[in-house]
Amino acid sequence: MEQIASALGDGARWRIVELLAERPRSVGELAELTGLRQPQTTKHLQTLARSGLVTVTPLGQRRVYALDSAPLKEFERRLRDLIERTDAHAGDRDVIARYQASIEAETAAADRAHWADGRTFSFERVLPAPREVVWRHWTDPNLLASWWAPPSMTTTECVIEPSPGGRAVLAYRDAEGTYRSEGRVHTAIPAERLVFDLSIVDAFTATYDVTFTEDTRLHIDMTITESTMDAAQYVAGIETGWGQVLDNLTRALGAKP
Repeated sequence: MEQIASALGDGARWRIVELLAERPRSVGELAELTGLRQPQTTKHLQTLARSGLVTVTPLGQRRVYALDSAPLKEFERRLRDLIERTDAHAGDRDVIARYQASIEAETAAADRAHWADGRTFSFERVLPAPREVVWRHWTDPNLLASWWAPPSMTTTECVIEPSPGGRAVLAYRDAEGTYRSEGRVHTAIPAERLVFDLSIVDAFTATYDVTFTEDTRLHIDMTITESTMDAAQYVAGIETGWGQVLDNLTRALGAKP
């Protein structure tokens, strides 16, 4: 497949393929129609033959080349599959576009220290599991690590110790670097309420108030404090990031027996 893509990537060879799609032709005829010299045309045809796109038939002293549609059909199938997968993930490109617009807006607003202090965000989900199970997904490090990271990120440490004064840590990495936030738990009422803070160094601190209700509804209130001018890219990603990790949580809970 790589040979076919490479062969078709040259403009002169593409023109030769177009001409051969009409009917088999000799080297001399192809050279005349493309404006190439015959040795150049021969080299292009040899490349196309190695990729399986054309066949050659000796007719006396003439050599006639014909296009083989089978490799093109396979190439078409692979392209169609690529297009379908690209279209299926169009939402991911929309996320990137929204994130970029949000970064621009937040960067323009970050004109002083503490610029985002007091900003609040709220998130809510009805989850496919009782609140005791949801609570475990927040307080068991292994379960927490299974969902609390955006796509493309790998969790390296993830813990919320469910007792006042307990540690709260979220650390993950991607191909670009590592990211870490740390804080403390303030309130921990099993299967009812969890309050903790997390600080991203040189960015901001936020307090999270998570409530678990009888109807399997999860509600999160987030309040930013101590923001710096370098917090813009992080603040810009809050809405999208929490949407993604709560999607992860929903899937994780749905997968449980």
